[in-house]
Amino acid sequence: MRDPRRVFADTAVSLVEKDRSVAVVYAEISGQFFGAAERRHPDRIINVGIREQLLVSVGAGLALTGMRPILHTFSSFLIERAFEQVKLGFGHQDVGGVLVSCGASFDTSSGGRTHQAPGDVSLIDTVPGFGIHVPGHPDEVDAVLRWAVAGSGREYVRVHAAQNSVAFPVTPGRFHVVRKGSRATVVAVGPMLDPVLAAVSDLDVTVLYASTVRPFDSRGLRESIDHPDVVLVEPYLAGTSSHLVAEVLQHLPHRQLALGVGRTELRRYGTPDEHAAAHGLDPTGIRRSITAFLSARAVA
Repeated sequence: MRDPRRVFADTAVSLVEKDRSVAVVYAEISGQFFGAAERRHPDRIINVGIREQLLVSVGAGLALTGMRPILHTFSSFLIERAFEQVKLGFGHQDVGGVLVSCGASFDTSSGGRTHQAPGDVSLIDTVPGFGIHVPGHPDEVDAVLRWAVAGSGREYVRVHAAQNSVAFPVTPGRFHVVRKGSRATVVAVGPMLDPVLAAVSDLDVTVLYASTVRPFDSRGLRESIDHPDVVLVEPYLAGTSSHLVAEVLQHLPHRQLALGVGRTELRRYGTPDEHAAAHGLDPTGIRRSITAFLSARAVA
């Protein structure tokens, strides 16, 4: 399978080549993919060095001139370290731009806690107007980036190293019905789809796939409900979208199980797979949590 980060960079370069209003601003990260194009377009592919706050401020400045900036670095640096600049430069000034991160929650676990950002989605969700995209396949990375750059709003694209085996059409604001069941509805976000499908292979549940979580597909979730039990599986902080599920189903008695990265900090480097397992986000952990959830309902 293609490297999703390389797909992002190739797509970003192609957009710069085709549209003089598009610019890429990055902070060293992924520079190995931009070198040749940067020499061709030094005014629109800009490496600011390891200065993440400057990265965001430069991008917001370009947006104020009418350009369409693509900003890129690790999620922990782009959203957490430079959050004030995101909040003021894009949110307060009400300009559009496309923020693209890599590293996800713990893709770069060998970098330690400074390179881990399970809270990035919940944090950027506090800035009004951001669309949030979690593509689960390299083809979806390409498609959502092209869609985002063609627009004028504020978009956050979270690129993960872990990817699903199958791509789905990119339809922001709509979930895909992967399979139908009657005991519960499981919403799998981005690269969590393959682990979820492995975990529920013999369970009678509906599986929805979400590559865009903001806007949240309220109608799609409501229409999928055959049984008022919902399991939300997100590759970042557990419960990040729980309030939206609750709002959608506020007039329907229901139960919700939110799976994701826990709030306990794991203080060992480990591998990404080891981190996923420790948080119960591997197929074994997901199955254990879902079967216990369904069993509790049966007992009640």
